[in-house]
Amino acid sequence: MGRLSRVGGRRAPHVASGLAGDLGAHDGAGQGVCRGVPKRASGENASRTRFLRKMRHAAVVAASVVALAFALSMCACAGTGTSTPSGGESVRLQVFAANSLTEAMDEAAAAYCETHPWVTFADSQYLSSGNLNAQLYAGSYADVLISASSDMMDVAQENGLVEPDSRVNLFTNDLVVVRRKGSDIAISSLEDVVSGSYTVAIGDESVPAGNYACQALYSVGAYTSETGRGGFFVGISPYLDSSVGNVCWHVAAGDVDLGIVYGSDAYRFDEVEIIYEIPENLTQKIVYPAAVCSISDKPDAAAEFIEWCQTSLTARSIWQKWGFIVI
Repeated sequence: MGRLSRVGGRRAPHVASGLAGDLGAHDGAGQGVCRGVPKRASGENASRTRFLRKMRHAAVVAASVVALAFALSMCACAGTGTSTPSGGESVRLQVFAANSLTEAMDEAAAAYCETHPWVTFADSQYLSSGNLNAQLYAGSYADVLISASSDMMDVAQENGLVEPDSRVNLFTNDLVVVRRKGSDIAISSLEDVVSGSYTVAIGDESVPAGNYACQALYSVGAYTSETGRGGFFVGISPYLDSSVGNVCWHVAAGDVDLGIVYGSDAYRFDEVEIIYEIPENLTQKIVYPAAVCSISDKPDAAAEFIEWCQTSLTARSIWQKWGFIVI
């Protein structure tokens, strides 16, 4: 499903006028947040876009109202008696999550604490999915792992880093090409991206977004491995960075002309805008799985939080607000 047909909530990505159509290391945290209003496509496509956006907006607002009403009713039922679960102990959870989830997960954790006041969160680690695995393998502690790659969650599972029975898929994402906001660069295909007319940035092999980008580049003969890993670039020398967020910053700063990133990144970065949506059949499905970490000493609380992330109307509206596609 295209980005323009699934926008929900109060936010929208920056989409350039005339729109044509993380397995890795470090994914830097604390990226910028989108606060502006996107440029819109022109003509009939723009009218359809605005109509669908309004419909999605209404749906998410309705869901948020229902969730808020439910939360208030639960608070009313609880009264002033119990602020901790039956065990009477507070819980502090450590979440390891893909960098592309930085803003969304911070908001979700805050919402969870409002209805689960006995729960607090340690400083969440927002790195590339591969780097998160590496930290867990080296002995770092976490209760919950949320990856931007099914493959990397497979690796975590194969290495005993997560509990297999706790694994669920939370939402999906898509892959897009962005330019600096206000740039006059126009493309209509991946062939344009690799034509040699533009400088390009993508995530390196340690970053799922980089792997997905290389899978797409393989389809036009610009990368030699269909898996998006272990190959070589052909006719293009992209700037590689260990963070999908940093790719956006390179585009925003004018270091490069174009970047291949997640569609949700256009929701977090005010300085870039989407100019091309990469067909989803050119990459593996971009899925975000979550699981309880094997090292966790609070597996029940961790599993409860994951279930809330998957099923809560409040959580689902947050994921949609930040550009993720809920399952």
